[in-house]
Amino acid sequence: QVRLVESGGGSVQFGGSLNLTCIGFEKIRYIYVMGWYRQAPGKQRELVAYMPTNGASPKYADSAKGRFTISRDSDKNTLYLQMNSLKPEATDVYYCNIGVSYLHEEHEYWGQGTQVTVST
Repeated sequence: QVRLVESGGGSVQFGGSLNLTCIGFEKIRYIYVMGWYRQAPGKQRELVAYMPTNGASPKYADSAKGRFTISRDSDKNTLYLQMNSLKPEATDVYYCNIGVSYLHEEHEYWGQGTQVTVST
């Protein structure tokens, strides 16, 4: 059974950095996209960044451009989200997302989330 696990969240001050990690997808096949989402209580989950596995360039939400970097270490089967110059509005729970596509069917895997809190 697949279980994605995020880590690296925490509390930082304005301008600080965090590096989120996601593991647990080494046994997943037919991955076509890997990404990070965020969600505040009572709000919809929203995309932060994603990277296709076909070599296409990563994409970022406007709020993440220039400050966040999504990357993957294939040897370590780890997905990262490096977050720099953090602002208080980045405070949310961040989720790892793995998208699978096989025979025209798609499926998503989610982690349990990791809390990011940015204080002024």
